[in-house]
Amino acid sequence: MKADGTTSAAAGTGHDAGNAKKPVLVILHQETSSPGRVGQMLEARGHALDIRRPPMGDPLPDTLQHHAGAVMFGGPMSANDPEDYVKRETDWLAVPLRENKPFFGICLGAQMLVNHLGGTVAGRDDGHVEIGWYPLAPTEAGKALMDWPEMIYQFHREGFSLPSGAEHLATADAYPNQAFRYGENAWGVQFHAELTQAMMQRWVVRGAHRFELPGAQIGRDHLHGRLHHDHAVRRWLADFLDIVFERETAVAR
Repeated sequence: MKADGTTSAAAGTGHDAGNAKKPVLVILHQETSSPGRVGQMLEARGHALDIRRPPMGDPLPDTLQHHAGAVMFGGPMSANDPEDYVKRETDWLAVPLRENKPFFGICLGAQMLVNHLGGTVAGRDDGHVEIGWYPLAPTEAGKALMDWPEMIYQFHREGFSLPSGAEHLATADAYPNQAFRYGENAWGVQFHAELTQAMMQRWVVRGAHRFELPGAQIGRDHLHGRLHHDHAVRRWLADFLDIVFERETAVAR
């Protein structure tokens, strides 16, 4: 790994540099944030990770010509916050959309995509949140695409509307818009499939003050739920990344 947190072009591929796949741009929002299992699975597929942290001052590229695509992760801030980097990131989403490059937005990343596409991001009027494990249901379009886990891990106080022209892929009771695709290559999910065991433990410790919010679950339920539900979530994430970044692999499977 380089000093700036990125990996080399041939890292983790098992091939020489000439046969290496393009790196994936990874957009994180805290100094200590990790791409988790998404990063691990992308590296296992032969992609290096080009990690950028816009809140820390890292720039985003003017083009994704030299990248296989981009993943924008979550964070404690809101997609509606007035900070300059929030607006810059939201505006930057024109790049993958214009170039038709794979883009995967997770929680905050999906909400920024929704704002970019003219949708809305807001919490519920009653203050109800999803923090813990909750049922997830695919739409007919989602079922046609892949198998989905019955329970999924959440950690959010805001949800999003479905942007005009987007394909609804998954829903839930409290926040009905859980996953969508826009165009051929832009994807957004409200939930978190990327957490490793260590990441979830950190979230439970650092986010404990949010467990008193309406609808939130206590910390031990987060970790207990992982024992029961994480295998299906891991399988979903592997299949989903194949669809987004490895279309030839997905077709072969």
